[in-house]
Amino acid sequence: MFFKRLRADISAAKRNDPAARSKLEIFLTYSGVRALSMHRIANFFYRVHLKLLARIISQRAKFKTGIEIHPAAKIASGVFIDHGSGVVIGETAEVGEGTVLYQGATLGGTGKESGKRHPTVGRNCVISAGAKVLGNIKIGDCAKIGAGAVVLCDVPAYATAVGVPARIILRKQESGGGENLQQSDAHQGGVQTS
Repeated sequence: MFFKRLRADISAAKRNDPAARSKLEIFLTYSGVRALSMHRIANFFYRVHLKLLARIISQRAKFKTGIEIHPAAKIASGVFIDHGSGVVIGETAEVGEGTVLYQGATLGGTGKESGKRHPTVGRNCVISAGAKVLGNIKIGDCAKIGAGAVVLCDVPAYATAVGVPARIILRKQESGGGENLQQSDAHQGGVQTS
């Protein structure tokens, strides 16, 4: 299972980074791939109740890569963390397959709540550089979060959210034989729209 996920993570890096020349180069040099690999080991130990060991591994990964992922976070195969320095993924965060996170992205909490307090990010999303996605919110499949955005409410699937606080500026909707683009003009689920 570990090696299958590693292969999926390397393939995601190759698919999403035009500068990647080979899978060997990705395996040996990409900090995002290394951080995800160490996270998967830490997550295993966390799930078998060796939480101190899990935290030691995750802190070592943070020191080596600049990427901080809590060992309890749930991250699917085929996620790509590009130029990952400063990426933070909180304890109850969930990240779907095919999602790309850029440097400085945060999937964090908003305070000292207990229980589920971090975002759930769908499949094939893009969380751009410096974006802060905070709280127990959902980011729908194929959504895009713009650079520097602060997202505090749900973002629908296929939507693009930008700004502080984030607002929906574009929504793609699938229709029978193709895609339809719409500018949003109403408030939706607490996220401002323009």
